[in-house]
Amino acid sequence: MSARAIRLGPRSIAALVLISGIGVIAFGWPLLADADSGLAHSADAPWLFAALLPLLVAVVVATIADTGMDAKAVAMLGVLAAVGAALRPLGAGTAGLEPMFFLMVLSGRVLGPGFGFVLGSVTMFASALLTGGVGPWMPFQMLAMGWFTMGAGLLPGPDRLRGRAELAMLGLYSAVAAFAYGTVMNLQGWTYIGGLSSGISFHPGDPVHENLVRFLAYCAATSFGWDLGRAALTVVLTLTIGSTVLKALRRATRRANFEARVTFEAPGRVPPA
Repeated sequence: MSARAIRLGPRSIAALVLISGIGVIAFGWPLLADADSGLAHSADAPWLFAALLPLLVAVVVATIADTGMDAKAVAMLGVLAAVGAALRPLGAGTAGLEPMFFLMVLSGRVLGPGFGFVLGSVTMFASALLTGGVGPWMPFQMLAMGWFTMGAGLLPGPDRLRGRAELAMLGLYSAVAAFAYGTVMNLQGWTYIGGLSSGISFHPGDPVHENLVRFLAYCAATSFGWDLGRAALTVVLTLTIGSTVLKALRRATRRANFEARVTFEAPGRVPPA
């Protein structure tokens, strides 16, 4: 029996749409603000974090309610989050070499988009506590990593695509998503970092398209090499040991018995015909 990715139900979809909508607003509102607005994300980070935690719980509860899973799935989330948090310091962020990203891609593929989102966010939270990386950027990192991991769970063919074709697809996704993660996180800090040259700095109140052009120039000038290192390492690990890790994850989900549910009949009770 092959392990299937955990599918989204209507309540899971509603919870993910809500949390993603809040995330998009949190990242993008400075682009629409006028010149007199306070643009420091550090001011809204505590509010975002306060909203993020109960929404993550809501995604887990909705996914369990939609699929009928039990505490075993939550326990597996905790184990994978702990492993991902332990992997992050290995590269110490050097040139973007962060091995946790490849585990998030493969885990999202196996666990599906709902639990993938929660896994990415919780892993980033745990790694921030482990490495002392707690700051106003942390809730934004949690959202970005949640989207990164969720995307792997939304890739096509989770029940049929296997072998080299699946690894090639995951490798391509890893490359694109690694740059997307870096770009989204750049947006979090770019709107309030001062001291930049006028050609790549944020100009509050300017038209959105003009600021976006400056933002792309900012990404190319400051983080392209970092994102390239992250993408390269994630792709290499996915293509070289991805097959082994996917088999291990799928074997673990089968043993956790995510899909089957055990029921008990009361003594002496005759089941209905």
